[in-house]
Amino acid sequence: MTPVPARPEARRATVRRVRPEDTARMRALRLEMLADAPLAFLETVAQAAARPHADYAARIAAVSRGDHTAQFVADPGGRLVGHAGGIASPEEPGLTVVYAVYVTPTWRGSGLLADLIDGVAAWSRAAGRPELLLEVVVGNDRAYRAYQRLGFTDAGVRVPHPTVPALRELQMRRPA
Repeated sequence: MTPVPARPEARRATVRRVRPEDTARMRALRLEMLADAPLAFLETVAQAAARPHADYAARIAAVSRGDHTAQFVADPGGRLVGHAGGIASPEEPGLTVVYAVYVTPTWRGSGLLADLIDGVAAWSRAAGRPELLLEVVVGNDRAYRAYQRLGFTDAGVRVPHPTVPALRELQMRRPA
């Protein structure tokens, strides 16, 4: 897959599929993601920090190729500033579940979110999956509105948060 150039207002980051040589930078971004938005992800900063480098390397190698799962990063040429993943839904053959979406705070509002979602969408279409689904914590209005602007609509489905039972998540869908 060819890299997707970020929008001009997004400074000079390129959105592209993660590569094995990104492991150290991806680990740093993962720790940032977990510290900044702990409810949005499935592990804690402590769990991620304790994971050996070899585990990160294996994970990045696995998602850098193939059409079952992929991760995309926003790369301005230094520290990575954004991430979005996609995985084939086991229940719906034409569906990609978007996960671990993150844009570092200083890049929010720059157009990078759209570019990251576009990267996942292009990969999903190429894999024969014409629809995207993601989940947002109920009450996270900023994320909800941002995804609406990108064409996602509330699917009317509410599910328990995977790690905080008191919270619910809502599902949003759009064409890939």
